[in-house]
Amino acid sequence: MWMRTAGGARRLGAAGSLAMAVGGLGAGSLPAHDPWGLWQQRGSLTTVVLVCAVLAYAGLTLLVVAWWADRRRVADERPSRGDRVRETLVTLVWWTAPLLLAPPLYSADVYSYVAQGAMVLEGHDVYAHGPSVLGPDSLGADAAASVGGNWTDTPAPYGPVFLLLAKGVVWITGGTMVPAVWGMRLPALAALALIVWSVRRLAVECGADESRALWLAALNPLLLMHVVGGMHNDGLMIGLMLAGVVCALRGRWLLGSAVVGLAMMVKSPAAVALLFIAVIVVRGGRGTAAVRVARALVGPVAIAASVAVAATLLAGTGFGWLRTQSVAASVNTPLSLTSDIGLAVGHLARLAADTDPMAVKNAIQTLGLATALAVIAWLAVRSLKGRLHPVPALGLSLLALVALSPMVQPWYLLWGTATVAAGGQVRSGGRLVGALMVLSTALVYETQPSGHTPAYGFVLGAFAAVLAVLALRRGAGRRDRVAAGQPALPLPRPRTEQDQPVDSQAMAWRAPSQFKD
Repeated sequence: MWMRTAGGARRLGAAGSLAMAVGGLGAGSLPAHDPWGLWQQRGSLTTVVLVCAVLAYAGLTLLVVAWWADRRRVADERPSRGDRVRETLVTLVWWTAPLLLAPPLYSADVYSYVAQGAMVLEGHDVYAHGPSVLGPDSLGADAAASVGGNWTDTPAPYGPVFLLLAKGVVWITGGTMVPAVWGMRLPALAALALIVWSVRRLAVECGADESRALWLAALNPLLLMHVVGGMHNDGLMIGLMLAGVVCALRGRWLLGSAVVGLAMMVKSPAAVALLFIAVIVVRGGRGTAAVRVARALVGPVAIAASVAVAATLLAGTGFGWLRTQSVAASVNTPLSLTSDIGLAVGHLARLAADTDPMAVKNAIQTLGLATALAVIAWLAVRSLKGRLHPVPALGLSLLALVALSPMVQPWYLLWGTATVAAGGQVRSGGRLVGALMVLSTALVYETQPSGHTPAYGFVLGAFAAVLAVLALRRGAGRRDRVAAGQPALPLPRPRTEQDQPVDSQAMAWRAPSQFKD
């Protein structure tokens, strides 16, 4: 079948991306006002909008199908490693190119970014006010009018590094909608390039296959639609965070901590990486054990904190970001397990004992975060003992944080996916990677091209998840693939206790031979 060839899957995915971009012209997250007249809203029930929405959904489905079809290529070990990586990068270019000039897709967050950049440029306190503070003559007026209702009066939860980038885009473009959006897509593309660079090098450090890691991390439709199409700054956070870990594994932990500090000044969850840089310092540094432990406890945090202070002073935004990290949690998202449980238990408690349901919800959310921190600490200890490489340990930690967070968006899954993809030494990794494939497939349908979250999105996501599970089971049962040396999943077969014990030296990760910092 032509779709199973590398060229066939590549063309199919490119056609899907092109359909998404064209459909976005009528059904995407369009601005309230576009002086250029390129991106005009056409109501919600017009024929054009419906046709464009169907086209965008069809294109997304083609991209997902192409992604699954392309895993046959990355699983084939007959071509050389370099050839497979080259083919993967070419496919990435094909699938990304149609989205470059598209309007915002699957999210209106980019309008918040532009509006907040205008606020910084005009001297407003982004950590005290939302985009609604901008007047009609402001450079960010059109962007502020296009911000979703939940975020119009919400202060920025982002760090000063990202706000500086947004300020620069507004200053260069004058806040005009189309060029401002295209300007915000440039950091998204830089983030994609940084993710590719980092994943390749982390895969080498962890003994994983580069092309398979890139398939899951960079070719993932969830990343393409939300980082390239939606321009979410999570991509920049992930890229900087992984680049910092690369530096640490190569012996430059001071530089790595500084780069992670920059990632934190985009979004704060990158701080989890500092814990595993500390593990790298203890396991691979020079000096006595006491010296290494002291260096690990103080060094990474001190360097990252210094970068945060310097970035804040340079941006001139003040330290308000310290108090706005929890503002997003005030918006209920149906993907948050702890929020859903908290709401359900809270309503039951109100019926039984007239208890404040919000107090119950907040308590369960806090319990969820505490559990996530306990899981992260446990993974760090396992990594410190040499039973788990710091890279997959970091990926699992980020996945745990997302699963137990009070606010979860579909693209949050990407925080840990890229890291897990690069760290192919996770025990039972086949099941984990399969779960990430299924979740990635399901979550792409959770949001409309306009960025809204309809009820039918969850139905489509559940249906896609069922099909993905069936595809995995069917692939795992094909003996002819095994006979041909083609594994059913794109990452290496998980180790079992019969292969090598968990506490054997073979499971230990390779530490840097010499630290340069």
